[in-house]
Amino acid sequence: MKNSIAKTLAELEAQSTLEKSRAVNVPPDDRMLAITRETGELLNMILRLTGAKNMLEIGTSVGYSTIWCAEAISEQSGQIITIEQNPKKIKRAKENFSKAGISECILVRQGLALEILSELCLDEKMKNHFDLALIDADKENVIEYFNLVLPMISVGGAIITDNMLYPTKFRGHMKKFSDHLKANPALRTITLPIGNGEEITIKLR
Repeated sequence: MKNSIAKTLAELEAQSTLEKSRAVNVPPDDRMLAITRETGELLNMILRLTGAKNMLEIGTSVGYSTIWCAEAISEQSGQIITIEQNPKKIKRAKENFSKAGISECILVRQGLALEILSELCLDEKMKNHFDLALIDADKENVIEYFNLVLPMISVGGAIITDNMLYPTKFRGHMKKFSDHLKANPALRTITLPIGNGEEITIKLR
């Protein structure tokens, strides 16, 4: 891993630790709400194992997860399209991408995820385009996000969904989501107790 990437990730991890411990007082809209380091390592490893080239991310925040993924994607000369609504977080994310030296493989789309995903779905070139997607946005719309993303995932590709187990206040939403996945015979899915709980879903056909 390049020093610039490792240094940027370490800085973001330190900030995330401070926020989670409430050692710093950060307004709710400015909080990182990042995945854990082990989840970042898992994403990076899956991308490498599958040789994924194109990725979709719903929920950029300040770019921590994006950087973990870009570190692998960049070696395949691929691209990440990442979606974020909060302009302040997008500004921070772009600064972090620049510091890490991986801006060239990341395209940030600003706006409401449901609207942007609906737009992408209409583009015939996006059908079966992405090898992997990460869903890490508001949990109330997780089923809708998944349904919009699925046609854009290649056969054999994966959708990874964060926060399946924690925070516990989302357990109800995530249980409905899990049941929704298991009812689809075109999918194979598993919940891993890594980080905040990761759902790994493979598109079989």
